[in-house]
Amino acid sequence: MSEHGIKPTANRLLVLKALAESHRPVTMAELEDQIDTIDKSGIFRTLTLFKENHLLHQIDDGCEGVRYELCHAHGETDDDRHVHFHCEACHRTFCLEEIPVPAVDLPQGFIAETANFMIKGICPECAGKGKTAHTHHHH
Repeated sequence: MSEHGIKPTANRLLVLKALAESHRPVTMAELEDQIDTIDKSGIFRTLTLFKENHLLHQIDDGCEGVRYELCHAHGETDDDRHVHFHCEACHRTFCLEEIPVPAVDLPQGFIAETANFMIKGICPECAGKGKTAHTHHHH
């Protein structure tokens, strides 16, 4: 963390640990559930800081809002542009880290900074149970 020029305070380490342990992109609400010692604004400030320092990816999956995941790349560029898969049956978002985002040839003058490649469908687990995207879950 310190190589990103961020002071590793207790709160920041807690948020980092929660992100690292989740192994999948998490929502702000999930982080709040996990970290009961920091209030919502503290968590949010920490996420914003991490994002500014390229420590964090923000993924907008288009239905539940924003999720966060740790960046595995170090340095200023998001080298770990990988495909994300959102299962419409169980609503989990998977990082398919071994599947790189296909290179997109942009027209002259366009500069790509980040890419968010989200595929929606059914994950193997749900497919195995014969679920489809049209099942409505009652939480």
